[in-house]
Amino acid sequence: MAAGTNYYEVLGVKKDASADEIKKAFRRLARKHHPDAGGSEEKFKEINEAYEVLSDGEKRQQYDQYGQYFSGGMPPGAAPGPGGGFSYQVNVEDLGDLGDIFGSVFSNFAGGGVGGQQRQRAQGSARRGADLQYDVSLSFEEALSGVSKKVDIRRAEACTTCKGTGAKPGTSRTKCASCGGTGNVSQGQGLFGFSRPCPRCAGQGTLIEQPCTTCRGAGAVTKLKPVTVNVPAGATDGGKLRFKGKGEPGPSGGPSGDLYVITHIKPHRFYERDGADVLFELPISIAEASLGMQVTIPTPDGGKVKLKIPEGTEDGRVFRIAGRGAPKLKGKGNGDLKVKAHIVIPTKLTAEQKELLKRFESSRDEDLRSHIA
Repeated sequence: MAAGTNYYEVLGVKKDASADEIKKAFRRLARKHHPDAGGSEEKFKEINEAYEVLSDGEKRQQYDQYGQYFSGGMPPGAAPGPGGGFSYQVNVEDLGDLGDIFGSVFSNFAGGGVGGQQRQRAQGSARRGADLQYDVSLSFEEALSGVSKKVDIRRAEACTTCKGTGAKPGTSRTKCASCGGTGNVSQGQGLFGFSRPCPRCAGQGTLIEQPCTTCRGAGAVTKLKPVTVNVPAGATDGGKLRFKGKGEPGPSGGPSGDLYVITHIKPHRFYERDGADVLFELPISIAEASLGMQVTIPTPDGGKVKLKIPEGTEDGRVFRIAGRGAPKLKGKGNGDLKVKAHIVIPTKLTAEQKELLKRFESSRDEDLRSHIA
């Protein structure tokens, strides 16, 4: 840090600031000025140096004792650092969540270094392929019984010319001279050093000098490939099915991603789904609702069942037939068939029918509106 710099002003705190205030100021400024966040490397070094002194009780006391400014040379309590300047040891706990924000930037105390970077790159080289999502249209019957569907999906496949390496046959990837094969380049020294992905090889550590002419170095080509997916019985409208390993192949031999299929069920002419339950609306006449009856109901599985409609059935009443609905995706058995009575009011009556209704109405002794009289 240049002579004459005021550490308190660097952190933006007063001379009598508490240790907690100094720590908060450091965290805020470090986030703002870190080089990986677009800040200045010099400013970041200045902030770290100021914090190193003011966060240490003994160093802060010596700093205050020897004056508001260092006039040059080595501050009391500091030790010569590599390549000149001063060296201080940062307390990792003081960084709080900065380690999560900046990852392995503080390589001196976050387990970084070339070895750690090489391990990370080796683990990342065989990364998982991307997931894919497609929509499948099903009839009502297919959703209930289950069906196998062929889906034409467009996905990247390993290039057969270069076997997925991206390099021209007979050649291979070469070690990047800029980073020495580490995939990272370092900037700064000592405590204030940090690493960035090598711009030449994009952090891979290797380069393709002679790319494959088929895939142009990508190692993969896009193809339309038919995939058979087995839709289970009981699929629902808007449901998502996962087919493991049928997505994009992973780069560099990594595992394939997954294929997600969204099921869309076409409407049925008289059935409606409600999860595993199936709804059916049964039209009945005024006389049938009043007198009661027995009716045969078609079931979603292609069978039939008899249902008794009791006397005095009101419009909208629901009758439940257990186990005759759709298969349950989770669990055993089927849902229920729910039959909803819908009383149909005649709109065209003959003279004889009108007369009968009038005679019926005059014979009734029940006042439907007595409660509002």
